[in-house]
Amino acid sequence: MRRAAEVVPASVVVLAAVTDQPIDVATHEQAVAARWAGATAIFAGVVRDHDGGRAVDRLTYEAHPDAGQVVARIAGQVADLFPGIVIAVSHRVGALEVTDVALVAAVASAHRGQAFAACAELVERVKASLPVWKHQVLADGSDEWVGAL
Repeated sequence: MRRAAEVVPASVVVLAAVTDQPIDVATHEQAVAARWAGATAIFAGVVRDHDGGRAVDRLTYEAHPDAGQVVARIAGQVADLFPGIVIAVSHRVGALEVTDVALVAAVASAHRGQAFAACAELVERVKASLPVWKHQVLADGSDEWVGAL
């Protein structure tokens, strides 16, 4: 006997965090998984070895004390824009090396178009509004702040 299909719920944010711990992409994917969701869009922002034509050795992210509340508010705003989605999003702070994951956004939806659109909107809003600043150490020994006020 087949089970009845799970009803698509109102949008929900299951995870919204700023953390100094490594971020696991699979954990975010699992957090948004649902039987009714036919699509999951995932974005992983990874520390790259260059910026503006210059080699990057490592970086440090620093956050305003309210950053956790801000990311939760951003996720809630995106959930309000896209009915019937599930969101998990985390941004890492502290010292990161090249290839470390700095930002993960996962969105589950009944359909791919909405999952893609909501995930893109979430990432753009986090990048534009989250009070997190990047201190890059370049290969030549110089350093710079990116996004600092």
